[in-house]
Amino acid sequence: MKVSFLSDNLTKKISFINHAVSVRSQLPILSNFLLEAKNGKLTISATDLEIGIISSITANTEEEGLVTVPAKNFSDLFSNIVSQKISLETEGNVLKLKGKNIRATFQTIPAEDFPRLYKDIGEEILSLAKKDIEEFLARVSFAAAIDAARPALSGILLENQKDGLCLVATDSYRLSFQKTTLKASKSLEKPIIIPARVIKEMLFIKEDEGEIGFHVSSENNQIIITQGDSIVIGRLIDATYPTYTKIIPTQATTKVEIDREDLLNAIRICSVFARETANIVKFTVEKEKLIVSANSPSVGEDLVEIEAKLNGEENEIAFNAKYLIDILSILTAEVLIFEMTGPLNPGVFKIKGDNSFLHLIMPIRVQQ
Repeated sequence: MKVSFLSDNLTKKISFINHAVSVRSQLPILSNFLLEAKNGKLTISATDLEIGIISSITANTEEEGLVTVPAKNFSDLFSNIVSQKISLETEGNVLKLKGKNIRATFQTIPAEDFPRLYKDIGEEILSLAKKDIEEFLARVSFAAAIDAARPALSGILLENQKDGLCLVATDSYRLSFQKTTLKASKSLEKPIIIPARVIKEMLFIKEDEGEIGFHVSSENNQIIITQGDSIVIGRLIDATYPTYTKIIPTQATTKVEIDREDLLNAIRICSVFARETANIVKFTVEKEKLIVSANSPSVGEDLVEIEAKLNGEENEIAFNAKYLIDILSILTAEVLIFEMTGPLNPGVFKIKGDNSFLHLIMPIRVQQ
């Protein structure tokens, strides 16, 4: 391999590719980047066997070739290199790096030891603009479970319905539902579950141009997402998704119209005291206000009153403050509708004037 390129081009990509590098694997090759020089491009790949990321930059390729290098040292070095032309050249099992005033060598592992990330890109089922990813998928991806104890809950359900694509994520304590007018291809005949981590990685791609393509490789049960010169690969979750429609309330006895920013600030203030009591904050809904409060016997108590328009019964309910902060931080709408039916039933957040989205949070039982 012999290739040269501008360091800035690689630096922009490498922090993103690093997200797929394994940090705990017993396989040394998974701690390496795979570098490939070919057809005027330098392509960098990484995988932890759960997801894979591939990205390319324009390069002057004098000799094509493949090599793997320690990802941490390679990326740390580039994060400190000032903009300049860099050349890479292999010599035996060593990769030599040269810059204006820089010389470095990296010990390599044979490229054939690096896992093959995918065989074929599969059929495109969906094409989205960047803004759709940021709006629709960001609203649901955070609600998926982090651990894989119940595999289905660590993913996002994509369900093709007659009037558009529906996205769902839940960790059993909260649920996000987003209905869209997006149209998936007819090949998406049955719902699929995409690992939430794959979607979250897509949100890190800094390329603004170009559609984002979702491809399914049936042969390998993979989801392959592309944008520009970047690819994220994951394995579809083969599990039965819970019947989420059964837990979404169809009516509410209490409906409150409230300013999202006011509510978020109130919860953040009360979360200081809530830290000592399992992060519990309480909502008290009254005629023209909503009272957010927290009580800790060892610290004290605080409450914040904010204006609210009540339609229905006065009520009380308690939640985990973190779940509230998560959803209120992700949404951008100014006015929200909060709905509930008693302190032991789920609370539901909606966007005023937008019936396509809802976020449900299970309440916490508190002693009076």
